[in-house]
Amino acid sequence: MGIALRIARGELTLPPLMDTSPNHSAGTRERKIVFFLGLIAAAHVFIFSATFPFFNIVDEQVHFDLVVRYSQADIPRSLAPPSAEALPFIVIFHTPEYIWPPSSQPGGRIAPPPWTLPMSVIADNLLAKEAIWKEKVKNHEASQPPLYYSLAGAWWRAGKILGLDGGRLLYWLRFLNIPIIVALVWLGWFAARKVFSENNFIRIAVPALIAFLPQTAFYSIQNDVLSPLTFGAAFVLLLKFWDAEIPNARLAAAMGLALAATFLTKISNLPLLATAFVFVALKIFQLARNGKLRPSVSSLTILLACAALPMAAWMAWCKTNFGDFTGSVLKIQFLGWTNKPFAEWFHHPIFTPHGCWTFVSQNLATFWQGEFLWQRKPLAIPAVDLFYIVLTLGALAFALVGTLRRPPQRTALWLSGGCLAAMFTFFALLSVKYDFQDCFYPSREHPFFTSGRLMLGALIPFLLLLVFGLDRALKRFSNTMKFTVLAALLLFMLASEITIDWQIFPNEYNWFHL
Repeated sequence: MGIALRIARGELTLPPLMDTSPNHSAGTRERKIVFFLGLIAAAHVFIFSATFPFFNIVDEQVHFDLVVRYSQADIPRSLAPPSAEALPFIVIFHTPEYIWPPSSQPGGRIAPPPWTLPMSVIADNLLAKEAIWKEKVKNHEASQPPLYYSLAGAWWRAGKILGLDGGRLLYWLRFLNIPIIVALVWLGWFAARKVFSENNFIRIAVPALIAFLPQTAFYSIQNDVLSPLTFGAAFVLLLKFWDAEIPNARLAAAMGLALAATFLTKISNLPLLATAFVFVALKIFQLARNGKLRPSVSSLTILLACAALPMAAWMAWCKTNFGDFTGSVLKIQFLGWTNKPFAEWFHHPIFTPHGCWTFVSQNLATFWQGEFLWQRKPLAIPAVDLFYIVLTLGALAFALVGTLRRPPQRTALWLSGGCLAAMFTFFALLSVKYDFQDCFYPSREHPFFTSGRLMLGALIPFLLLLVFGLDRALKRFSNTMKFTVLAALLLFMLASEITIDWQIFPNEYNWFHL
């Protein structure tokens, strides 16, 4: 909160991106609205995090295991079975319903939660499940960067200090997503306020969409949730860096650390870092052209050190313990993927109209809503998916046309577009590069990376573009009409999410039944 207030007073300003500043009373009212949106976001994430039972199909078990290991300062050095502390939680609180319908279970129904039964009845069964996990399961996410797991590990220890245990401690770990989403609401508002200071519709719409976002990653234990926060901060600092006549040391250090944090959150953020690298290179070229490179050398050196040293340290750890600089080789081998010859890349269905549409549309649908299954079926309604796809493509088309007209915010808009393009290109490349063999997902039958959560690092740039496009589409209408459309969109988002997830609310394995 203190940081946000200092920022609001102008320590990080983007003069070329602003025409006027909101007056004091309007600014105070706007902060109250954003504060209210933060409360809504907190309640939203709490209710749905508490509704979904453990453990979902997006590898929540292995992410949980990593959190527990980091809480013990046990940084993995190999793909090992779940830890002794994590195993009892996994076998006791896990429901089979994400993958299996009741008809597939003994007696045609889901067994009662183990914690509701006498230990004398379930002890042998739990021990047998633990033995299976030890023998057959390895944590294939062990080489993931450490930032989220270190933070979540500290949160896990704090829960223990507060006296939590069992299922309540497990849900406490999920509830870490509550302060993360609240911080993201404020960061989204700050980014929109700095880029579109004269447009109160965009300033409110960006944090509002974050507050109501039906992305299931925020109801799960996984490192994707931290990416929009780390790169969102880096994004704002990149714009400040571009605006600076001569970047100062404090700005350089902050930006370098934000970029390092983005890398140390998730390897799939690499396309965002590549975009940032190009952006910084263009700024250096601009400094050289204006004869101001020499006074900037010290700041650029600080930027390089703050960004590169943490990245290099983690890459050295991965090389030493996992055999390559990203730690991906062992995971790829574990999943059974193999590299395809380059000539076969172009036989991929992504190069057909239908395949391209599948890749783009499914990534957009899961970017908005996530990718949970329930009883082996997607938690989604095709009509809702189509709405989000059409909304996104339409708004981005208006945003592109608006950007080509060279508005004052074009630097931020082009950077946002570059981030999105880099993410889609990266996952298209991964889709064509590998033969997925017998892997469940991606597979030979569906050889596409269509996990929108992996692109969440670009959430704030995406929303800036989206809302800018909406604003352009509604430019002939009054502000009242724009906010009416926004309210209708938010209502649709919440109503459709409740409709889709309604079957989960009474589940006996969730937080409300502990």
